[in-house]
Amino acid sequence: MKKSVTVIILLLIVITFGGAMIYLYQKNAEDPVVYETEQAEKRTIIKKTVATGSILPLEEVLIKPNISGVIDEIYVEGGDYVKSGDLIARIRVVPNLNALNDAKNAIEDARISLEDQRRNFDRQSELFSRGVISKVDLERAQVTYDQAKQAYSAANKRYDIVQTGTTSGLSNAANTLIRATVSGMVLEVPVEVGNQVIESNNFNEGTTIAAIADVNKMIFEGKVDESEVGKIKEDLPLEITVGAIENKVFNAVLDYIAPKGKAENGAIQFEIKGTLEKGDTVFIRAGLSANASIILARADSVLAIKEALVQFDPETKKPFVEVATGEQQFTRKDIELGISDGIYVEVQSGLSSEDRIKVWNAIQPESFGG
Repeated sequence: MKKSVTVIILLLIVITFGGAMIYLYQKNAEDPVVYETEQAEKRTIIKKTVATGSILPLEEVLIKPNISGVIDEIYVEGGDYVKSGDLIARIRVVPNLNALNDAKNAIEDARISLEDQRRNFDRQSELFSRGVISKVDLERAQVTYDQAKQAYSAANKRYDIVQTGTTSGLSNAANTLIRATVSGMVLEVPVEVGNQVIESNNFNEGTTIAAIADVNKMIFEGKVDESEVGKIKEDLPLEITVGAIENKVFNAVLDYIAPKGKAENGAIQFEIKGTLEKGDTVFIRAGLSANASIILARADSVLAIKEALVQFDPETKKPFVEVATGEQQFTRKDIELGISDGIYVEVQSGLSSEDRIKVWNAIQPESFGG
């Protein structure tokens, strides 16, 4: 009995020892963890935020009529260049019956007054020839008669203006001839021949006949989120990219930031504007969508590393990296950081371009034959 117990104990010891040896062998046979390294390099880092918007003219002038009527003829179309004073369209007046009737009554009143003053002047002339009245009385009658003739002529012209929009002697200043008030390109002509138009006055904006702008003076108009508006300020540089113009970046300067935001889709948006520094070689159509990169900070040719390489001390929150001192041996190095673009960060001190920085993505060596 004792002999069999001894044998069992010996067998257990042998099995345990054998298992331990096998475990240690397998453990030693595992491939060691290998860390890659990277080195700092010279880069230009640009910290920026992006705003979406469109390209618009700096000043767009809307041409409106000062008389109501129907478009009789249009002389320009979108894309044409015009000078101030050039003819754009002609309007045919559709007279207002009440105004036309009032003008006709005014003519009749002026005619009656003129006839009365003519007869009075004839009587005064006869009396003066007999020596009954003085020359002063005759001259007074002459003035009254001349004023009556002037009033009659004015009443007739007023009737012509109400009926046709113009009158003899005023054809160059006719209300029916719509002319450009500024020089530039015609962006659009939103009316067609036969359309009715309404005059511009104190109570109505009037119908737009044409929009004119100087396309050499364009601006970017966009919006930024409330989370970004605190980072920007006026006079910051912009880099404008237009979706319809490939491989072209336009420089601009941020001129305006709205003091008040507007709620859009559940977020507060602030309007911004920037003047483009556009050369004459590229034509940008008004209304094209564009993106503006607002340059918040820039560092040219500085030592930089990937942000993923940076660690932070859990107590001091200061940044550091691990630098290789030998084969798969690393030591900590405290560093000072500058600006970041979200991928790369500037290293101001604590690191050189020769240092090999530990990459925190452990890899296993490739195994062969297995």
